Amino acid sequence: MFSPLKRLSFRKFRKTETLRHELNYLFWECTTRCMLNCLHCGSDCHVDSTHPDMPSEDFLKALDTIDTPAKNFIVALTGGEPLLREDLETVGLEIRKRNMRWGMVSNGHLYNQERHKALLNAGMGALTISVDGLEDNHDWLRNMPGSFARVDRAIELAVSSHRLNFDVVTCVNRRNLIELPSIYNYLLAKGVKAWRLFTIVPIGRAKENPELNLSDSEFKEMLDFIVEHRKKGGMDVKFSCEGYVGAYESKVRDTPFFCRAGINIGSMLIDGSVSACPNIDRSFIQGNIYNDNFHQIWQTKFKPFRDRSWNRVGACSNCKDYRECLGNGFHNWYGDKSKPLVCHKAKLEPVK
Repeated sequence: MFSPLKRLSFRKFRKTETLRHELNYLFWECTTRCMLNCLHCGSDCHVDSTHPDMPSEDFLKALDTIDTPAKNFIVALTGGEPLLREDLETVGLEIRKRNMRWGMVSNGHLYNQERHKALLNAGMGALTISVDGLEDNHDWLRNMPGSFARVDRAIELAVSSHRLNFDVVTCVNRRNLIELPSIYNYLLAKGVKAWRLFTIVPIGRAKENPELNLSDSEFKEMLDFIVEHRKKGGMDVKFSCEGYVGAYESKVRDTPFFCRAGINIGSMLIDGSVSACPNIDRSFIQGNIYNDNFHQIWQTKFKPFRDRSWNRVGACSNCKDYRECLGNGFHNWYGDKSKPLVCHKAKLEPVK
């Protein structure tokens, strides 16, 4: 746990950041098409999406409503699988012309030498690729034989570019938990410098598969693994930003938990809807770029994100750590919103 002084200082910092709500990270859900059929997909993407891809000119027009972007502003192309779009390089160049940076979140299946060079030439500065186990477990979760071999190739290409801010993310589940040490050694041997681990929130397809959900003891085992491997120093290993983990906070991440959804992080979804992280419940949508000015939406709405007192209900109402947690990650508030779908702290210290 971070010291009381650091926690107090961080709460003040978080309040200031919330009041400023400077947008510096924007997801663009540029497609909901995907060649895979992953068991844990929160977006429930398919090869044939019910939504057509958003035209790039519509996205860029909305982007242009931002008069003075933050100095560290970055656009993250996500999906679906962004590489199914053939115009990413054109869009990337347009983003760079606006003095903004951009990156991509990919399953790596289509990431080859030709596309790697083209994306770098278009100014791509960041890339995140998923590795969800060694071959058998990765292919199982991705629901596609041969998927691991494709990802292996993508990783080799990514680490070959020293100017690319590259990291790997892993969905930890009951099948791959035991092989985390082997995945660590594999990534280290590949030259990967940063690895983020996350768990599954039961939304989308994930709610249909209990093998994806760690038990309380397994969740603690994963955190203990992160603690141990952060000490080794060969790779930056951390727990994702998904939730507050109590006494483990200072041991599994660099700074205290802070869900920045709607505070620094926004998104344009496939149909033009405006929200924060793409997997957040659609009931929290704040507007639509086809009806409203995107930047005005960001500046004047997002109240449920910036004042989260509405979620101090149920076990959260009397939790002693609420000021640090603020109801956990925003993507946990689905359905009737009477409680978060997952309370990470409760997995470690049951709420009374």
